[in-house]
Amino acid sequence: MFDIAPSEFLLIAIVAIVVIGPKDLPMALRTAGRWIAKVRRVSNHFRSGVETMIREAEMEEMERKWREQNAAIMAATPVVDPAALPAAEHGPIDPLIAAHAPTEPVFPVGAHAPTDPPTPPAELPAPAPHGDHPA
Repeated sequence: MFDIAPSEFLLIAIVAIVVIGPKDLPMALRTAGRWIAKVRRVSNHFRSGVETMIREAEMEEMERKWREQNAAIMAATPVVDPAALPAAEHGPIDPLIAAHAPTEPVFPVGAHAPTDPPTPPAELPAPAPHGDHPA
């Protein structure tokens, strides 16, 4: 981080022992460690605040683009007035009900479904036995 060579670190350790003394050196190192920890906490807090601001700015940009695209789609799609649509005989159709509606034709009230059985498909010719191939 600070690019301290081993020889420089040894020189700093010798000066610290001479100046501070071996008796007070552990307390001095503990105090230095606490200060370094505080600096790291403050820098991490600052970094997280900057990252949060960047994320919020990106979200605002994405929301702006979404609003522009939504406006373009809405401008390109004509709005249909429901009053202009032909009225249904039995009221509006619920999309959930329509999704599960039967696919068979529905007959008007009073009419009956045809009672004739469906005509069977035309008979297919029997397959040729093995070995007899038409030429």
